[in-house]
Amino acid sequence: MGKVVGFELNSQQPEKAIDFYSEVFGWKVAPPNWEYWPVTTADNTGAINGGISKGPSDYPHGIRIQIEVESIDETISKATGKGALVVREKMEFDDFFLAYLVDPTGLGIGLIETKNK
Repeated sequence: MGKVVGFELNSQQPEKAIDFYSEVFGWKVAPPNWEYWPVTTADNTGAINGGISKGPSDYPHGIRIQIEVESIDETISKATGKGALVVREKMEFDDFFLAYLVDPTGLGIGLIETKNK
């Protein structure tokens, strides 16, 4: 079962978004990696954390949930079979793989596959 493990707030003004969410909600924002600022929303394990990023041209504004899956390749195959569109093919990072889809209703989602160590 895919579980929601994070969120991504996309904005063309990420610094303004960072100021807003940190001041209004007390979120802790870490220094950026690849124009993505990691966000901690609470100090307990029951909270969902995520990040704020400078939205790319194909998704300049909006919120995407990040769903952890066992296999991005299998999930993309199932999702496209049900009408989803791939926005970003599987990308590799140090500890995980990431891909972006748009579901058949137009909602953007991210898929995360953790690398086995």
